[in-house]
Amino acid sequence: MEKTHSLKYKRVLLKLSGEALMGESEYGIDPATVENIAQQLKRIVEGGIQVAVVVGGGNIWRGAVAEARGMDRATADYAGMLATMINALALQDALEKEGVLTRTQSAITIQAVAEPYIRRRAIRHLEKGRVVIFAAGTGNPYMTTDTAAALRAIEIGADVLLMAKNKVDGVYDSDPLINAKAKRFDELTYLDALKMRLEVMDSTALSLCMDNNLPIIVFDLRAPRSVERVVAGEHMGTLVHGDK
Repeated sequence: MEKTHSLKYKRVLLKLSGEALMGESEYGIDPATVENIAQQLKRIVEGGIQVAVVVGGGNIWRGAVAEARGMDRATADYAGMLATMINALALQDALEKEGVLTRTQSAITIQAVAEPYIRRRAIRHLEKGRVVIFAAGTGNPYMTTDTAAALRAIEIGADVLLMAKNKVDGVYDSDPLINAKAKRFDELTYLDALKMRLEVMDSTALSLCMDNNLPIIVFDLRAPRSVERVVAGEHMGTLVHGDK
């Protein structure tokens, strides 16, 4: 991505689900997928855009599944936070191999491998052209990494929240993996998404975005150079925003 004086966005937050890092695998981290993401982020940063990332952990651990099997919910969620840290370190390593200065900040204290989350420090990293990866969600059980993505995006003053998916290319009126006639929305308002209970993100995260007028773009990570294209302003997936 070439540097330009008319960038659509100055600062973005990319939410990567743990599943997005699996590629075509059924579990864990696919090295080729992580490498592809790192290469795209490198070109975006070289284009003059500040990039923060929130990573999920569902490719390694799912707290809801563990809870259903009898595990204490808070304990299961803390284990999930550790899974996000594994993903964050894998992405950090891939970015550094591409020559991208990267900092991982954790919402829980793991000082041997990551900085603590400090908002002002995170913003300073971004201003210096470093990619900042936010791990461990919000640091609180019962909160999803979607909520963490919305919260961090608002805290750092991101222009847009990019929700990268690995199985769908936007927001649909029903599950497109089950219903072949499901309709994809090009645009949605926050209220419509909430009223129709569409799976943009969890309702707490969506309400945060609505209250702070933070636009959301839901798109397919697997599309060629998808992150770069979305950041460049190409219309992909579904845009969720306030009333016009």
